[in-house]
Amino acid sequence: MTRPRRPLVAGNWKMNGLRASLGEIEAIAQGYDEELRERVDLAICAPATLLALAASIAAGAQIALGGQDCHSAAYGAHTGDLSAEMLKDVGAAYVIVGHSERRADHAEADALVRAKGSAALRAGLTPIVCVGETRTEREQGLALEVVGAQIAGSIPRDAEPQNLVVAYEPVWAIGTGLTPTTEDVTKMHGFVRERLDATLGAGAGFGVRILYGGSVKPSNADELMHAANVDGALVGGASLHATDFLAIADVYR
Repeated sequence: MTRPRRPLVAGNWKMNGLRASLGEIEAIAQGYDEELRERVDLAICAPATLLALAASIAAGAQIALGGQDCHSAAYGAHTGDLSAEMLKDVGAAYVIVGHSERRADHAEADALVRAKGSAALRAGLTPIVCVGETRTEREQGLALEVVGAQIAGSIPRDAEPQNLVVAYEPVWAIGTGLTPTTEDVTKMHGFVRERLDATLGAGAGFGVRILYGGSVKPSNADELMHAANVDGALVGGASLHATDFLAIADVYR
């Protein structure tokens, strides 16, 4: 089947992984064979402490690396923060911005997410901008309204479609084992693409890869990844294990 956009399966390791975990990246590299490379892009958003160590492993296998957050400034007096330029310098190609855990734990509002996305573009990284509703918002019938507002407020206006990724992650599905129905995913991803057109200009949404995230695992990946307007996955816990991560990517063989 010919796909309008090349799929991307990205792993978000979150606050997990020590040096010993590099073995999982090595195993992913070994399993990312020529056939799979022709069909899908792989990326690992590892903790910043592992990015430089993982660079040679990933580069040799054509696996992209990504950061999990960045500061909006290029440098300066921001103790504990990392700039997009720093991530680029150690070999990253992507950076996640606006993940629901950052929005909740660090009170990150749309305007800040948008500034971080612009910083990523400035440094030559592709931002993976996360959007998604809570369970309460979905139960109140506000899912589309919430996600639409996040897109309007979080997407960098200077983004070219090919240099932007959006990840729809229903907050209530992250790490819970719950997933929306295929019909729900299809409806939301179609809506996201329409809102991208409204935000970036008519037709722009067609070129943006939209990932689904939220309890993606080998047992549900095939159904989710083949829903309309789904261009891959942002994988949490399953990405920590090479066998599971590769099994998710294998749905594109």
